[in-house]
Formats: sequence, C-alpha cells, structure tokens
Amino acid sequence: MTDITIDTSALENMKSLLGEQFADTLDFCCAEFERLGSEVMATIGKDKEAAIRHSHSLKSNAAQFGASSLADVSRTIELSLVDDDLAKAMDACANLMLQVEGSQTKFKQWLGAQ
Repeated sequence: MTDITIDTSALENMKSLLGEQFADTLDFCCAEFERLGSEVMATIGKDKEAAIRHSHSLKSNAAQFGASSLADVSRTIELSLVDDDLAKAMDACANLMLQVEGSQTKFKQWLGAQ
C-alpha cells in the first residue's frame, strides 16, 4: 500500500493566504496534479527533458500545497532523470498516479472537515 503524506500546516498556510479563493485553487491544484502526473507518465522514457520539466512542476506544486509524499516521488523521478537513471525513475513512476489520487482524496477529506 502506498503511504500518502499531507502536511496540513502547508494547507492551513495556503488557506490563510488565499482566503475565499482557497477551495477553487485547491480544486485546480488537484486537476494539475493529475495533468502533470499524466504528462510524466506519457513522456518518461520517450522525452527526457519533458519528463524532467513535468516532474519538476509536479514536485513544486505538490510541495507548495503540502502533498509531501507526492512531492517526494516527483523529486525522485526528476533527479533520477537528471542523473540518467531511467530505471530508478521508472520505479518511482510505479507509485506516481497512486500518489496523485491519494493526495487528491486526502485534500478533499481535509477540506470537508473544515
């Protein structure tokens, strides 16, 4: 089973910063996780630069909103590709979409509890 880690203090900070726009921004963020994750999966092993760019963007977005485990997986993919370790990047990709889906679920649960 894939562990999903969310830093709720990062979510609280974003909620405080964004105010009324937070829920809509969080929805957009979840859609971006899915889009970027799909882009990583579509480009890995085919277009190294695109896969690095998409994994970097996913890492940054995830970290900003507190999706810590998603950011970690994305970081592993990005750095492995930079180091030309495709096998390690592919191993990390095995959990990427599970992390995306799990992070989306945890965000929705957190938002519903607010």
